Amino acid sequence: MSALRVLVVAATRPEVAPLIAKLVNAAGHNQVVTGAIGSHKIDVLLTGVGMVATAVWCTRALAIGGYDVALNLGVCGSFNASLAPPHVVHVTSDRLPELGAEDGPRFLSLQDIGLLGPDDFPFTGGRLGNDAPPALPGLSDLPTANGITVNTVHGHEPSIAAVVDRWRPDVESMEGAAFMYSCLAAGVPFAQVRAVSNRVERRNRDAWDLPGAIAELGRVSLRLLGDAGS
Repeated sequence: MSALRVLVVAATRPEVAPLIAKLVNAAGHNQVVTGAIGSHKIDVLLTGVGMVATAVWCTRALAIGGYDVALNLGVCGSFNASLAPPHVVHVTSDRLPELGAEDGPRFLSLQDIGLLGPDDFPFTGGRLGNDAPPALPGLSDLPTANGITVNTVHGHEPSIAAVVDRWRPDVESMEGAAFMYSCLAAGVPFAQVRAVSNRVERRNRDAWDLPGAIAELGRVSLRLLGDAGS
């Protein structure tokens, strides 16, 4: 793989701690840690949690950075029983399931109320898709997943049932769609890669495997960047 300039986007430092530990000549500046892995120049951008922070900082970085590839790394919750912790997935489709209006008990998306067409850029069929991911080592070996990005993670049985019935998601995060939207707008090849830390259910931290998810995400991310020792 030829040398690349890579933007790695993560909400928090712990999620990418294994990758940061492998950076050669690592140096920190504000929210960015720079370094190298093999021949690749890596900038790790720590955006903070949530869509707003991710969209703002990711868009700013992409506008000034001249990156060949952007990679979003983080943990996620799983709706899919076959994706238990610490599975790592490539989220190739993401949605904004809260963006719309309520009409009594009904939820209406922007497409439902005519404020956005289903194929208005950067959407395809009402979703943010990744139809041309970068050719990173091992990326195609990861199971693909449909994601949703939310401001409030699900932890109430009725709302979980409703979102599953409407969108059929595999996983949820608080940043993925904002990252994908930013990359699609900038025209930068990208991949959203997440490790499952927990099942989406009523909040039950005792059932989470955050250390395992972070460790597995680190292993996979180093492989994607061509670190033979990962």
